[in-house]
Amino acid sequence: MSCSRRHFIAGMGAVIFMTGPVSGTLAQTMSINGIRYGMVYDETRCIGCTACMDACREVNKVPEGVSRLNIIRTGPIGEFPEAKYQFDRHSCQHCDNPPCVHVCPTGASYKDAATGIVDVNPDRCVGCQYCIAACPYRVRFIHPVKKTADKCNFCRDTNLAQGKLPACVESCPTKALTFGNLDDPNSEIVKLIANKTTYRSKVHLGTDPKMYRIPSKHGEIKG
Repeated sequence: MSCSRRHFIAGMGAVIFMTGPVSGTLAQTMSINGIRYGMVYDETRCIGCTACMDACREVNKVPEGVSRLNIIRTGPIGEFPEAKYQFDRHSCQHCDNPPCVHVCPTGASYKDAATGIVDVNPDRCVGCQYCIAACPYRVRFIHPVKKTADKCNFCRDTNLAQGKLPACVESCPTKALTFGNLDDPNSEIVKLIANKTTYRSKVHLGTDPKMYRIPSKHGEIKG
């Protein structure tokens, strides 16, 4: 057991007591310097092939039994021969106001000030699962090997670090995913959001997610 884990367990009571005030400070000090990476998922283009899931697993060395990204199929919608399936991307929303960050007692969960990406520092994570409980999107999990919280980080340590697009974006055969800087008015993602009907999930919770969706004509716009 690492020193950080021993310290956490020994002082759990004090940590829980401090969670409220610390989270308030975190929310006020997290500023983004000109870059806020986000993504648009076009439900009308997704065919449910799961190439994105396979690419994510391979590039980020995600073990079997857990996943940073899932494509969920619902349907069929309508009647034969016009019946259609609808697909939904289930992954981190990279919220501008992330509950997972606010509840983390060790600072392991954080929003990167250079990119706006919500990430996890495994060296600080003690596996308490507070972030998993706090996430309204249910996208976090405990890594079965590292025993720390894990999730999508837009390939920040892999593809992005090499100047590439996230693995899911690169691998999508129908170009259903658009990734870019939400603070750049000339970026492809900003222009796409400006010209298409989009929605974001659970915005009523105040999370301000950076995952936008172009709704499928076979489904409905959901809050």
